[in-house]
Amino acid sequence: MKHMYIDCSMGAAGDMLTAALLELMPDKDKTVDKLNKMGIPGIKYEAFDIDKSGVSGTRVRVTYKGEEEVTEDVHGEHHHDEHDHDHDHQHGHSHDHGHEHESGHEHHHHHHNRLSDIENIVQNLNLSETIKQDVMDVYQIIAEAESIAHNEPVDQVHFHEVGSMDAVADAAAACYLMNQIKPDAVSVSDIHVGTGHVMCAHGLMPVPAPATENILAGLPTYGGEVEGELCTPTGAAILKYFGTEFGGRFGELSSNAENLAAEDGGNFREELSVGRGMGSKEFERPNCVTIILTNDE
Repeated sequence: MKHMYIDCSMGAAGDMLTAALLELMPDKDKTVDKLNKMGIPGIKYEAFDIDKSGVSGTRVRVTYKGEEEVTEDVHGEHHHDEHDHDHDHQHGHSHDHGHEHESGHEHHHHHHNRLSDIENIVQNLNLSETIKQDVMDVYQIIAEAESIAHNEPVDQVHFHEVGSMDAVADAAAACYLMNQIKPDAVSVSDIHVGTGHVMCAHGLMPVPAPATENILAGLPTYGGEVEGELCTPTGAAILKYFGTEFGGRFGELSSNAENLAAEDGGNFREELSVGRGMGSKEFERPNCVTIILTNDE
């Protein structure tokens, strides 16, 4: 039995989950090539090995027509009209909390799609029907959350960053990788959502953003320890869709497989793999999602 544990002590974003899952694949480079052959128009995936405060992992960079989606956390009382962005792209603001504020481009390339437009894009991808359905199921979760947030019927919701091609790329990549790994159970820790405000297409939003809050309703979450958006709508939707149980001590661990084994009384699974998906935003603690995959056979 394959059991997957996802440590969300620094939240979750689509690209960071993708990066952590990518580290669990036998050949990371070949898998990135396969992601680039899914046929998402204008999208390019790149993977980089990086180290943050002594923690090593992978950062996945997704570009659409050469540009990376970005967003900005707003700290304290300083609400700027001009702001750098990061490849975070969701709920009209960021589907990623994992990117440095590197570029200052505006959101001119964003598409405002409805769920039917997303479905047309997904149906033309070079993926199995099963994975295509997974991607659409993830988007259905996002659409329902946005519908509540904006008081619109689900089929009338206009997606901003979430509906853009780079957000499609994150959802499709995560669904593809989960299909390759095929875990029998997925345990998701308490989800750290962060605190403060984030600037998005709808203006200044509280953290968690309304769509994220709606998606995570009923799931164990916490905030207040780190200022910034840690969990994004796409990340939340992926967790909700694939998770089979939520809550627990994994978020309190130091992203360390040996610690987890010790907590299990030393009677841990012989086969154990660890993947770390790194974000580019800098916080006082390493910004990563850790996924631990065990085999009980």
